[in-house]
Amino acid sequence: MADHRVIGKEGVVTGKVAPDTVGEILLPIRGSSEAFLAHPAEGETIPVSARVAVLDYWPPRTVVVTQI
Repeated sequence: MADHRVIGKEGVVTGKVAPDTVGEILLPIRGSSEAFLAHPAEGETIPVSARVAVLDYWPPRTVVVTQI
């Protein structure tokens, strides 16, 4: 059975996540890795290759993340 949950997943930043910009992350979901647009929580700036956790999900492909 495929895992469709997004909130709580951990992923990797592939495009810098920062205030007033839209970054990108890769999340392991549905048996592979998929790209999602990402906004930072609390005004964080998160660099490429950092690990993040998803705090909120705005369907279909946007998430709010924090660095872990």
